[in-house]
Amino acid sequence: MTRRQPVLIWLGAATIVRMLLAVAVVWCASAMAAAGADLYRAQTVVTGQDEANRIIGFAFCLEDVLIKVSGAQKLAGDRRLAAYKSNAKSFVRAFNYRDQFLGKPVRDEQGTRDRPYDLTVDFEEKKINGILKALGLKPWLSHRPRLAVFVEMENGTRDFIVTVDGAQSDLQRDALLAAADRRGMNIVLPSMAALAKSGLEGAKLETVPSSGLAPLATEQGGEVALVGHLVWSDRELGWITRWRMDWQGRTHRWQVRRVTFDEAFRRGIGGAAQILSDNGDPGGRARH
Repeated sequence: MTRRQPVLIWLGAATIVRMLLAVAVVWCASAMAAAGADLYRAQTVVTGQDEANRIIGFAFCLEDVLIKVSGAQKLAGDRRLAAYKSNAKSFVRAFNYRDQFLGKPVRDEQGTRDRPYDLTVDFEEKKINGILKALGLKPWLSHRPRLAVFVEMENGTRDFIVTVDGAQSDLQRDALLAAADRRGMNIVLPSMAALAKSGLEGAKLETVPSSGLAPLATEQGGEVALVGHLVWSDRELGWITRWRMDWQGRTHRWQVRRVTFDEAFRRGIGGAAQILSDNGDPGGRARH
């Protein structure tokens, strides 16, 4: 009996290992399935829960989901989507509301009709894929590289890089994360300590070559560096934005003018997604 005990213990350990591996496989599969399902989900803000505003919300979310699933930022504002958006309800699998004023008393006689709600919409995967096929596109379901995003904001005498922990970039950080979620991308931002350590604190990002950002991007957990420079223009009443990303031996550059920084971030991250998903260059021809 004494000689058999190690065998019994080994058999028990082996069984436990197999069970743990099985659980890990199931967990990973579930995580991947959840990530895939999130691609077919979008959110917008509507007023009240009446059908008229809900239909408008469905149309808005449909465009976002088509861009998110395909990675094709160029679909934004595409006239070909008009027919699909007018019938967006037929592509919806489920939806729900979250009252932004939950727990707060009704402020006037209109009740809940004037309250803002987060409308979350899940679309039928096969139907979305069918629309993309009709548009000459396909779902981007392969690995999506994590973007290390370096954004410099310049407004008069103020000039700073958006970080994960800097107080002065709270609004921009939240907007970047929201833009990434809306375009189905994962991003990482540099910390203030990491910028200081690498000598980039206070640097003009446009003058820093991609090779100079690569080590910091890797250290922060990013796979591809995306660089943005936003300059506020009083004349245009908006941000003038230039983006840059190196991918597969090419430097891609694109720009957008006269927009909010929220829209600039969506165009930046969306443009990166378009390149990575092989849907074309957002700025035209790329440089070798």
